[in-house]
Amino acid sequence: MEGNIISSHRLLGKSWVMGHPGSEYKNEATGLYSHLEGIPKALLPGVGGKKILDFWWEVVNLRHLFSEVYLVTNADKYKYYERWATASDFPAENIINDGSTTSETQLGAVADFELVVRSKKFNEDVMVVAGDMLCEDLNFDIAEVLKFFKFKKGELAIYYEMEEGEKTESRGIVEVCPHTHRITKFSEKPSAGATASRLASVVFYCFQRQTLPTLGEYLKHYLEVKDRDLGKYMEWLINEANVPVFGMKLPTGFQLIGQVGLSEYRKWSAQYSTKQHGSTVKQITCRSYARVGIMGNPSDGFYGKTIAMTISNFWADVTIYESKRVVLIPHPLNDPTEFGSLQDLHGISQKEGYLGGLRLLQATCKQFYQYCSEQGIALAKRNFTLKYDTNIPRQVGLAGSSAIVSATLKCLMKFYDLIDEDLPKPLRANFILNVESEELVITAGLQDRVVQVYEGLVYMDFSKELMEKQGYGSYVNMDVSCAPKFWLAYMGDPSDSGKIHSNVRQRWLNGDSDVVAAMKSFADLTDQAKSIYTDACLGEGNMRMVQLGRKFGSVVKLPGSGGAVIGLCLDPDNLVELKEAFQEAGFVICDVVPYAP
Repeated sequence: MEGNIISSHRLLGKSWVMGHPGSEYKNEATGLYSHLEGIPKALLPGVGGKKILDFWWEVVNLRHLFSEVYLVTNADKYKYYERWATASDFPAENIINDGSTTSETQLGAVADFELVVRSKKFNEDVMVVAGDMLCEDLNFDIAEVLKFFKFKKGELAIYYEMEEGEKTESRGIVEVCPHTHRITKFSEKPSAGATASRLASVVFYCFQRQTLPTLGEYLKHYLEVKDRDLGKYMEWLINEANVPVFGMKLPTGFQLIGQVGLSEYRKWSAQYSTKQHGSTVKQITCRSYARVGIMGNPSDGFYGKTIAMTISNFWADVTIYESKRVVLIPHPLNDPTEFGSLQDLHGISQKEGYLGGLRLLQATCKQFYQYCSEQGIALAKRNFTLKYDTNIPRQVGLAGSSAIVSATLKCLMKFYDLIDEDLPKPLRANFILNVESEELVITAGLQDRVVQVYEGLVYMDFSKELMEKQGYGSYVNMDVSCAPKFWLAYMGDPSDSGKIHSNVRQRWLNGDSDVVAAMKSFADLTDQAKSIYTDACLGEGNMRMVQLGRKFGSVVKLPGSGGAVIGLCLDPDNLVELKEAFQEAGFVICDVVPYAP
């Protein structure tokens, strides 16, 4: 074994590298790698040309998070690491020589780990990292790993989502509970088809000090070197000893170079270097659409059922790109910082208020970081700039705020390489709702967030049984071509749409029998809803639009919390006159254009 980093609060930096480059480099046809003959694989060039071990030493040493760092190697490669230590300001006395020189005399990774723990009298938590491990992302933050380790109060194993083409037979595969993040099963190099999991564990672990004695216990039972690698130990620790081990996902890839040949080393080094080079220039723009509630709203907040649809008439765009610091750019129209005069400031503030979109970006970023920290998803140390634009009319109940939050979340997930499994769609809708309702205290329900996540025409069942059992409802995409042709009208100068539902929700929370009955029954929804949402509650402008639509033979309803109405014109001959009437009354009207992905 050579080159494993063992840190302890202490970090056990073991450059545990199995295997030797040897003749493969010497006999390589091109001769380009002959100068690397005999060099430990942990000291080979990695991503960006930097030695693999240099990368890990910088990671663990940069923020002085560890009280001690040790490097474990064999006698055959000891001098290489001693020379590296001198050049890299690594304490040479912390390089541990296990005395082995051949594969026949090697101790095994677990025995090397136990050697350091015993000889250095460890009485602290320990992190173990393979020093010969290529990392795809050079910017991940090891402090996030330590934070999650302390938060979970258990052993910790890092894992990543395997790429297409990677085989389970060469990895430790973990199955992780999505709710507790505890690893329920560890399979060391399982055969193809033995597990459906594509989550690969790497030699990157954190151990509590009280767990360290299990190393000696394991070694007493497993005497052969082939059973003394860390994967076998973790398999025993989790599956047999039933020690709670939690999993933390890094949205990046890893490759143990000590276990592969020259061709694989060249392949992964080139692939990771290419990704690293490309990641610094990408700019990502994501879009979320406005929505109209077609049936059942606002019962989403009352264990009801709804049907809603995203429309391509209006949208919110959010753009993210890498930058030195985190920067949120105010929108020139929605987040004004300059005014023509004090009178101009007064007029804009009186009409628009003080709550633009910038707070939505900031709250989403805050919740995103918190979610990833709690879910064991380590984010790369990459900063960004966020900006947004939107043409969704404000305060007319078309879900403009949640569209900005939804688009921002899409950007953050793509920027940090999160996949759908990291934040599944049902939970994504909950996340967006929490940003608005908990962070910003905006009156809101789940419907808007669900339809903006799923997109298209969506049926939603928010029954109490489902919501209490799984934390979300049942959501089904419908055929958007089945939707009739709606028209949409809205007020040019609306009030705060959040006020429309506030009284009704309080009545529902108080157990008002009328409200409860209306929210449970959809057979006579219109009649019952009329008894709840009175003219005074809906507001004069909303009632005027409803009455005007009905005057021309349309079925009319509010698509959201107020400020707009949608209608279904039963007689197409009346449509032209209807539009003219709305325009003459000072309203904006347009044909609804459904959006489906």
